[in-house]
Amino acid sequence: MQTSFIGVDVAKAELVICVDEQAPVTIKNDTAAITEWLACVPEDACIAMESTGCYHQQLAHLAQHVGFVVYVLNARDVFFYAKALGARAKSDALDCVVIRRYVQEHRQSLHPWQPGTKLQQELHSLLTRRAQISAQQAAVRQTLKQLDVLETEIAVLMQSFTDLLKAMDQHVQHLIATDENLLAGSKRLQTITGIGPQTSALLTELLSRVSFANSDALVAYSGLDPRANDSGSKRGRRRLSKRGPALLRRQMYLAAFAASHSKALKPLYLHIRAKGFSTTESMVILGRKLLRVAFAVWKGSAAFNPEQLQPKTA
Repeated sequence: MQTSFIGVDVAKAELVICVDEQAPVTIKNDTAAITEWLACVPEDACIAMESTGCYHQQLAHLAQHVGFVVYVLNARDVFFYAKALGARAKSDALDCVVIRRYVQEHRQSLHPWQPGTKLQQELHSLLTRRAQISAQQAAVRQTLKQLDVLETEIAVLMQSFTDLLKAMDQHVQHLIATDENLLAGSKRLQTITGIGPQTSALLTELLSRVSFANSDALVAYSGLDPRANDSGSKRGRRRLSKRGPALLRRQMYLAAFAASHSKALKPLYLHIRAKGFSTTESMVILGRKLLRVAFAVWKGSAAFNPEQLQPKTA
């Protein structure tokens, strides 16, 4: 039986769907409409959609629950794929056709989407929203900067943000504590210089949910891997691929910043700087090293030994 490939362009209110070579159709993005549509989908179908914040999750969960193979694609990959096809326009109807074609051509190199356990889903949701609230707090603080009036009200607002973030952190730690393996892994991760409770919680949720083959796969997922840009004898400038979650890259950068000021890993940071790398480049390199260490610590049973990251001397 031939596999049916389905591409779905997801929006808040509706889904635009392309099944094989058929004309796209539109349905509401709600449980009743999705359930009714899934009942008519061929049993061997592969359903693909882009990652769109929270709007794709309902479709992904319902489709996976009834047994379909689901792919949640990196929107950046689909964007460049559409450009490579020479797309001259963009619309929801065209996007779902491109998504269907992408999954049909690249299925063998893609990993089916897995929702994770209920605990992992709750952790992921909390951590993602915490990062969003923290960003909003910083934006509000910048907007109200140097405002000479309403100082009391502004202070109360900022304190409310702080209290909410603190409560979310406490709930995250409570959730991790309900699982012995997660708790043990989280504690080991916090032995790594520069990695505190927030970064440890983020890595705990990720490493427990996704089975990375090795540390290279984790670095590639994070988007901290340098992308070559060479042609012939020309060696172009390396830039980060930035394919993975921006939150993970940010947390590893902050971890590297903390580590660079520590007694244990400051020599390593200075050693990297001595090679001619800029401050930002050195932080990224150190963050990438810490991410590899986190993978090894998570997979093993021993705490972090900073001596393993000391620069080699002649």
